[in-house]
Amino acid sequence: MFSRAEYDRRIALARDAMASSGADLLLVDSGELLAWLTGYTVSETMYRAAFLPREGDAWFTLRALDEAPCREKSWITDVVGFVDTEEAQAAVAASIRDHGFGKARIGLDTNSYSMSAATFMRLTQLLPEATFIPMPGLSDSLRWVKSQEEIAVLQQAAEVADKAMAAIATQSKPGMTTRDAAAIASGVFLREGADTGEVGPVVKASGSHEFLHGVFKTEAIMEGDVLHVELIPRVGNYGARMMRPIVVGTPSAELAAAAEKLVVLQDRQIAAMKPGAIARDVDAIMRQGALDAGLRPVYENVTAYTLGLYTRTPRTSDFSGVFLPTSDWPLQEGMVFHLYATAQGLGFSETVVVGKDGGIRLTQTPRRILTA
Repeated sequence: MFSRAEYDRRIALARDAMASSGADLLLVDSGELLAWLTGYTVSETMYRAAFLPREGDAWFTLRALDEAPCREKSWITDVVGFVDTEEAQAAVAASIRDHGFGKARIGLDTNSYSMSAATFMRLTQLLPEATFIPMPGLSDSLRWVKSQEEIAVLQQAAEVADKAMAAIATQSKPGMTTRDAAAIASGVFLREGADTGEVGPVVKASGSHEFLHGVFKTEAIMEGDVLHVELIPRVGNYGARMMRPIVVGTPSAELAAAAEKLVVLQDRQIAAMKPGAIARDVDAIMRQGALDAGLRPVYENVTAYTLGLYTRTPRTSDFSGVFLPTSDWPLQEGMVFHLYATAQGLGFSETVVVGKDGGIRLTQTPRRILTA
């Protein structure tokens, strides 16, 4: 999926972070960082981890059943497998000792969902002479700024989203159900090279914005109804996202006017997404603008969140970087966000890269209410 030069770039970033924290060895166990740093990831059926020394060769410790795919996908050649009768944490600790790091300063992401309290306590028992260095949030922060190679993969995922959205809009008709729409998108995903057929929220919109995380169920869409479609295709684990409202028939003048206001505000947000811009200022364009325009009585949810690499994790979205009134951090060129706005039964969103002169949309579906 990526060149060796790309992995060398990532290794250098990780080692810079280790140097800043004083760590001799980096323990990597979150699914996303495993994929990003090593090229291989696997669900945590049993605990597993990869290790990057400040100097020397990296290695991977995991179930023996996963050795072969790890060797195939990763640049790491030192792969240590353990059988299922072994305790996974004990096997990981043994590999640390065997590689000469039993007394090392070991950096780890204390925010990693794989670093449970039980796993941390067990590792400290098994490695009493080691010092554990907290590096909270490292699994996310290392990946915030995307390389051109990563953006190219995200572009592929965005193109899948565009094709699937067009297919749903083209095939919409009275009596079509939310399940029919999801099936259309899933088929496009699989034919066009997405990792899976998992579609995203496809629901009948109602109210203001409450439908956004609505429960998926079989609902018929009749003339005048709004079908809310959020598509989340992944290519090589990199996910693009896009939302559009689809109306069977002709949308009302009121609905069309609300959509135009949302799109104008979001276009202003995209234009403002320049390196150095403060996230809260970009957020305010939509949040305050929607309130001033009377599109929503309150606006309490984020207006954007980080996009990039997704694996099998407890979270379906990456909120390590979000747009809120309290977000006082600057945007950097190469960051990628899911920028979204919802109001009055409408939802519009894009996959946006922070470019030198403003945001660049990777998703290209027309920014309006789609009709059959």
